Amino acid sequence: MTDLDDVPAPQGQLTLKLLASRQDTNLYGDIPGGWLVRHMDQAAELAAGREALGRTATVAIEGMDFLCPVRVGSTVNIFTRVRDIGHSSIKIDVEVWIRSPHERDSDELNKVTEAQFVMVALDDNGRIRSVYRNVHQ
Repeated sequence: MTDLDDVPAPQGQLTLKLLASRQDTNLYGDIPGGWLVRHMDQAAELAAGREALGRTATVAIEGMDFLCPVRVGSTVNIFTRVRDIGHSSIKIDVEVWIRSPHERDSDELNKVTEAQFVMVALDDNGRIRSVYRNVHQ
């Protein structure tokens, strides 16, 4: 018998959920890694923007390995978790989990990749600002 705590599960909150479609494929009909990175960046920006109460930008992406391919028809679930908040930066853990189109009746998710995104808060002129600038106004 296995312990349920040993079963991998997404960390953080579901920030984006989308469908990998044929229009997202590359020349060979595969969903490219860049497509996933673009959506991971979007999820990180949403999560960081909630913390910064406004505009943010990506300054670094730390470590990313792809564990399994994403097939057309897969439901892509992107989870985010705030790891650390500095004076002007926010570190966001981003995980991608998919549900295969061939497992419609299953709740099983498979992990595709994870990375840590480092975001900075920006003011209206695009300059770095304090994360909590708007809280004290």
